[in-house]
Amino acid sequence: MLSHELYWLSLVILFTSLMWIPYILNRMSEMGIWPALYNPQPDTRPKAQWAERMMRAHENAVENLVVFAPLVILTEIAQLQSSTSSFAVMLYFYARLIHFIAFTFAVPLIRVPAFIAGFIAQLLLALSLLNTAV
Repeated sequence: MLSHELYWLSLVILFTSLMWIPYILNRMSEMGIWPALYNPQPDTRPKAQWAERMMRAHENAVENLVVFAPLVILTEIAQLQSSTSSFAVMLYFYARLIHFIAFTFAVPLIRVPAFIAGFIAQLLLALSLLNTAV
């Protein structure tokens, strides 16, 4: 059975892995199926502004997952699961969900606090690990 921390990490990974679907569907509607499936040039950008922002939100989610996932895994390896780590992983998931939606729909007054909440979740995990260092 998964711990609470690994459960929420799994949800974060699943969510992050699905973020590409809406903007690829948009690309297919803009360019046609075959041109969209062909490897686009690096400077190919969507016409729809929401799709551009969604791509950037996805990139940001991947960048932050690289920090978050090892913190959760280290928490598991060190067997340091606690109410703090349980709260932090759940906070991170919802912060990233809100960040993705707010970024996509260009709502900076929600996007920035959501990003900060995700950072705080990472910080809570990191400090919990460092607090037990010998």
